[in-house]
Amino acid sequence: MAAALDAGADMVGLMFFPKSPRHVSLSQACRLADMARGRAEIVAVTVNMDLDGLSRINELVKPDTFQFHGEEAPEALAAAKVMQGTKVMKAISISDRSDLEQAHYYAVVADRLLFDAKPPKGSELPGGNGVSYDWTILKDLDLKKPFMLSGGLDPENVAEAIRLSGVSEVDVSSGVEREKGVKDSGLIRAFLAAAKGVKVPG
Repeated sequence: MAAALDAGADMVGLMFFPKSPRHVSLSQACRLADMARGRAEIVAVTVNMDLDGLSRINELVKPDTFQFHGEEAPEALAAAKVMQGTKVMKAISISDRSDLEQAHYYAVVADRLLFDAKPPKGSELPGGNGVSYDWTILKDLDLKKPFMLSGGLDPENVAEAIRLSGVSEVDVSSGVEREKGVKDSGLIRAFLAAAKGVKVPG
């Protein structure tokens, strides 16, 4: 967390999904959120969590945004947005252009969308698998809402991904880890330097 903040990350994610190697407890999340507050947007990442669970996170951690990374319907995002009083982001798993259709339904209620690669067959994780897709399918996509590029990004390819997709916001997890679930401060700094060094036409 400290490396990301010091390198200028605009958002930091806290993972609330027990099957993930990046899962944090509520007490850990509170400490990390206090470290980040006022320096970066705090994003609570959840997977098919019920409203009681969201409320508990909101009460204790006080995130700026909830990211929904499961099979949540647009109506679930709308309900959470009203009940929690936070911004909401929806992660959408894609592999080709046809998968982008669902984005228009979520864009009605979400404050931001995130396009991640579809997980490999048999994976229990909806994201953070280090899998990529054809970034060019996001080129010139107009949703009237901000959206982010995720999936298989690392310090070596993030600049190319930004240029090919035209997307100025990127998300990374496994691409800055020295082993699964363990972040590497050097890779974090390299990733942010590469991402922030790209000029996106607009």
